[in-house]
Amino acid sequence: MANRHLARSIVLQALYEWDFNGRTNPVVEEILNRDVAEFGPGLEDDLFTIELLNTVLAKQRDLDLIIEKAAPAWPIDKISVVDRNVLRIGLAELLFGDRAQVPPKVAINEAIELAKAFGGDNSGKFVNGVLGAVYKEIGEPGKDEQATRVKRNQSQDPSTFPLEQLGGAVVYARDNGEIYLALVHDIFGHWTLSKGHVEEGETVEEGTIREIKEEINANITIKEKLGENEYIASHPQKGKIRKHVVYFLAECPFEALQLEEEKGGLDDARWFKAAEITSLNLYDDILPLITKAINILLAEQA
Repeated sequence: MANRHLARSIVLQALYEWDFNGRTNPVVEEILNRDVAEFGPGLEDDLFTIELLNTVLAKQRDLDLIIEKAAPAWPIDKISVVDRNVLRIGLAELLFGDRAQVPPKVAINEAIELAKAFGGDNSGKFVNGVLGAVYKEIGEPGKDEQATRVKRNQSQDPSTFPLEQLGGAVVYARDNGEIYLALVHDIFGHWTLSKGHVEEGETVEEGTIREIKEEINANITIKEKLGENEYIASHPQKGKIRKHVVYFLAECPFEALQLEEEKGGLDDARWFKAAEITSLNLYDDILPLITKAINILLAEQA
């Protein structure tokens, strides 16, 4: 058995005992050490084992929320102890792990194998469904690279995929000399920018203003364009889709934000002082846009 597969199995056993006993044991690391000694003597990748356990424990609330969002018919306490901890492990690697070390597809496949080995007859299918739904929601990272390795002589031109135009903004307000940014929180544990689809007949600016009003109840005024990006996502009916997002810097009054109740994938909207931004869990492609916006605003203030 490969070292990392064995490590995941041992982490699962430690989490099972921790969870089964009501998650009240403050020394779950002792459980892990005992299980390593019993089931994996000489395990070489012990740092990976410890880091995986610590990630699951640190992110447990976020992971459970994601599981409930991805499997709404299954409250977290109704999922078997094995299955929910397999999902925690899989999601921890998929969302918070080093993708250079553990590609997303590997994280999913390893979790499915754990479910088959330790769970019930339908555990593998259940875990596959939940992790697959999350993988699609985050844009299937790494899928194109994997396809390139497997099918070196076959290529797809992204320009042939259906295009969806989106608009988003770094929304800011000023209050008592402070700069505040409005961010939304998604079910994957990240704070990010409000954005939405531009409808037919709208300009990108018009669509952005309308979507942000609908999403967080903010009446914005667009100041300037900050940048744009494009990524490939997968739709269950349409297949691969090019999603092109244009981001703006936009001002609005410093008033209470209200997240749209039916907005899937988001669970919070909040104002943050500019100085607080670096402490938040942000997507890598969003941070440069926010940094650029803050620099513009600070220069105006000087």
